Amino acid sequence: MTDPSAVEIVTVSAKAGVSAIQVEMQGVDIIADADRKGKPSSLFWPWFAANVSVFGLSYGAWVLGFGISFAQATVVGIVGIVFSFFLCGVVAVAGKRGSAPTMVLSRAALGVRGNRVASVLSWILTVGWETILTALAVMATATIFKELGWGEGVGVQVVALVVVAALIVAGGVIGFDLIMKMQTVITWVTGVLTIGYIALTLGHIDFEAVAAWPHGSAQNFIGALVCMMTGFGLGWINMAADYSRYLPRRSSGGGVIWWTTFGASVAPVVLIVAGLALAASDQNLFDEIGANPVGALTTILPVWYLIPFGLVAILGLVGGALLDIYSSGLALISAGLPVPRPVAAGIDGVIMILGTVYIVFGVSSFFDVFQGFLITLGVPIAAWAGIMLADVMMRRRDYDEADLFDPRGRYGSVPAVPLTLIVVGSVLGWGLVTNGYASWLTWQGYLLGPLGGKDGAWAGANLGVLVALALGFVGTLVLRRGAVRAQEAAPPSPVAEAVVEVVAVEVAADDVPPAAAPASRGEDQP
Repeated sequence: MTDPSAVEIVTVSAKAGVSAIQVEMQGVDIIADADRKGKPSSLFWPWFAANVSVFGLSYGAWVLGFGISFAQATVVGIVGIVFSFFLCGVVAVAGKRGSAPTMVLSRAALGVRGNRVASVLSWILTVGWETILTALAVMATATIFKELGWGEGVGVQVVALVVVAALIVAGGVIGFDLIMKMQTVITWVTGVLTIGYIALTLGHIDFEAVAAWPHGSAQNFIGALVCMMTGFGLGWINMAADYSRYLPRRSSGGGVIWWTTFGASVAPVVLIVAGLALAASDQNLFDEIGANPVGALTTILPVWYLIPFGLVAILGLVGGALLDIYSSGLALISAGLPVPRPVAAGIDGVIMILGTVYIVFGVSSFFDVFQGFLITLGVPIAAWAGIMLADVMMRRRDYDEADLFDPRGRYGSVPAVPLTLIVVGSVLGWGLVTNGYASWLTWQGYLLGPLGGKDGAWAGANLGVLVALALGFVGTLVLRRGAVRAQEAAPPSPVAEAVVEVVAVEVAADDVPPAAAPASRGEDQP
């Protein structure tokens, strides 16, 4: 029996070179050295495009909601955004050392089969994000229609859901070519119109009201910081190497970190500061953002700008959801589901629609669902991130790409240490966070007794995310250093003869010459 991941490598190579937009059939892809190009500075644009959205303005109200001052919230916003995206930059270094998406490179740290745990977590996270962004786009559309007098109610929301979901699912199913063409348009339109929004709302800022927000406690400060980290960098870290894998191996690691961090952070930092000033100036806006984050932002705009704002808001949210549905499909395949990539994206699209229906029509507060999602998933993702960060920092050589697909290779199948760290980190982390946002999450916080219990001062600090991140990082540095050194000392993997059979099958199916497909190691290799 052949490792199905090997089929994924062959499928990409066998179909390379097709320029017209068509349904992309490949799964987890390997980028050949000959196809690598660009400089670390080219990372600025995809990261900037993925994070320039008026949604960032809404975080201002949420951060202030932790009970901290404008000055504290500004520090929280800048530090939380920049530091969490710096972590993405470190993981992105793995991309230039390897030739595969983050969830494949993660196999070096968690084992070829053990990494399915991380792939499932990544899939849940990306499906959750695409659902949240779709729900926001639907609510924003309905609000703009209401403000313009074009209609309101369930009918408008249903039409908005159909249109928004169709754009996202179509992009996810058709794949990379269509997504990149859509993103080019979305990036420029969103960037220009977001600047217009900030310029038009500057007069709404009341500096006396902003300065009047009271100073908060250290616990509240930490809770807000964790919210920012999980809402920004830790929400992208499971995809952090997906862009940098196209760079030549000789690219500067420092450059990869800098341009990833800078590109991803610059727009959110500006947006969060503007959002803080607006929310602190207007109590009504502050309250409304909790229920309808993007729609509430329309209430302070002149009527003539509602249509441009609607365009920038909806396109920005759709742009983020497009990247999520594409990556969630790849994560589902990496987790072991034996389906073509378009089918995986279609499955995710159905789940996304059902989740959007629940958020739009079934709950009264968007923020309650959003915060519960961020913190609950933030704990195990933080544990994985700590492991991956330490693993990347300990490595000095490129990945052996064949062994990333061979459970008998140097990276192993199911190594005990990293998986134990994820489990222990999650158990400790969930015990140190509280979630009153949904009845089924009230079990969390079971370790907060010595810190005053679930109603104590530390309950809202969500220390569990930081504990899980630190445990994964330190545990890997201490317990896995020898394993990493042994992996890098092993000789390069030989070309696998068993994959020839896989190549022949794929080539026959696609009528592509065998020379187009590189070999990879399969399970049947002697």
